[in-house]
Amino acid sequence: MTFSKLLTTALVASVTLTALNADELKGRGASFPGPIYKAWTSEYYAATKNQINYTPTGSGDGVKSINKRMVDFAGSDKPLKPKILKKKKLHMFPTVVGSVVLAYNIDGIKDGELKLSRAAIAGIFSGSITHWDDKAIVAQNVDLKLPHEPITVAVRADKSGTTFNFTYFLNKLDENIKVSKKPTWAAKKVVAGKSNSGVSANIQQIKNSIGYIEYSFKEKLGLAAAQIENKEGKYINPTLESFQDAAKYASWTAENDFYAVIGDPAGETSYPIVAATFILLPTEKTETNKQVTKFIDWAYTHGDKAATDLGYVPLPAETKDAIRKYWEAKGVK
Repeated sequence: MTFSKLLTTALVASVTLTALNADELKGRGASFPGPIYKAWTSEYYAATKNQINYTPTGSGDGVKSINKRMVDFAGSDKPLKPKILKKKKLHMFPTVVGSVVLAYNIDGIKDGELKLSRAAIAGIFSGSITHWDDKAIVAQNVDLKLPHEPITVAVRADKSGTTFNFTYFLNKLDENIKVSKKPTWAAKKVVAGKSNSGVSANIQQIKNSIGYIEYSFKEKLGLAAAQIENKEGKYINPTLESFQDAAKYASWTAENDFYAVIGDPAGETSYPIVAATFILLPTEKTETNKQVTKFIDWAYTHGDKAATDLGYVPLPAETKDAIRKYWEAKGVK
């Protein structure tokens, strides 16, 4: 083959590669929906050959990245208020509902055996409860052999929507605990990890630890998680059914770009720490946005089983329809 033909072949290959890369959508942000987004993007590629790459870097990084237009879309577990969306020129809508569990690593205490009252949870994360045999924990766990060992509290090192939703719940228990994506923790013994996977790894490795993670990470690693006292005073295990009961209390409207925080819902059978996760789109990138909404529309239609298999709660059909109408109104469908 002559040099000119080699050059032509190389140029064609380069153009083809560039075209393929141009069709590849890139997103980053919340790690809370990381497992379901991984499943959806894989299934979507198998069905359509359209490539979506999503990197679970944390909600704070996702918001920062979309504000700087570094990605095509971002994920955030902390919803942005309409005035912020308008200022940053963003669209927003939810994709799925998930849950935050309190996973622990205590010798001899199996999954679901530990019961944590609202007072005990507030005490652990505010630093007023420092040992596992504190009377506030023992009171609900008289049949368990809780050790006289210091509690290591596993938290996020990065700005996190999971942290935002967990501190939203904690604030309902103790108003002195502020709602934040990256709070200053008052607990006496704290270890920080990046993303849900980092916190999960710390819990798995550190004896007598407890931390907040998204449910599917607990399931994947086989971690133990506590029963948590809900608003009605009932102790609820983290299960798909209890998440579904909680998700019924969510209410979204297109008028405020679906802004809603579900934390600490009513209902005797509701698990108390649930949250929606959201997609953010730049308003000016209409054609790219249409490709993102095409993917999410596919997930709404074909992705419910993958979501429930991983312990997420799919959005109700009427909410999905409202989001589709929102896309049409914004010109991104």
